[in-house]
Amino acid sequence: TSLEAALSLTKGSDLLVTIGGASVGDHDLVGKVAMNKGMDRSFYKVAMRPGKPLMAGKLDGLPMVGLPGNPVSSMVCGHVFLRPALRALQGLKAERMARKTAPLAASLGKNGPREHYMRASLQDGVLTAADRQDSALLTVLTTANALIVRAANDPARAAGENVAFINL
Repeated sequence: TSLEAALSLTKGSDLLVTIGGASVGDHDLVGKVAMNKGMDRSFYKVAMRPGKPLMAGKLDGLPMVGLPGNPVSSMVCGHVFLRPALRALQGLKAERMARKTAPLAASLGKNGPREHYMRASLQDGVLTAADRQDSALLTVLTTANALIVRAANDPARAAGENVAFINL
């Protein structure tokens, strides 16, 4: 197939990144094809939102990251997982993006069972979470300059309470 052919063209690369096709639908073939080509998968699916269908491993010794196909999920996973990998490939410390804290402009309800990276804007030192967090909404992403990081099962947070975030 064309996907198999494309994966065969990676010789001499430092990192293979795919976008989409890593989930479990009928058209999500990247994981299946990579596994059939001998991928040593380190993990598949992460307990985060957005971005659950993420995979990583090695294909013929080449590090591989399969980002989700949803553009917002892909961007968030790129910041959380890909940036540290790119740093390491450059010989820098493979550290995650710095987390800072700032007060909330408005209260937030309790979080669900997955870590949540909420699109938000940071203005004058205060975080405002976007009203709608649907990962299909690119318009929300275009106005965000921060991601509020909510732990799994994080309780409700009141306006003025400090929460963790990363800059975009």
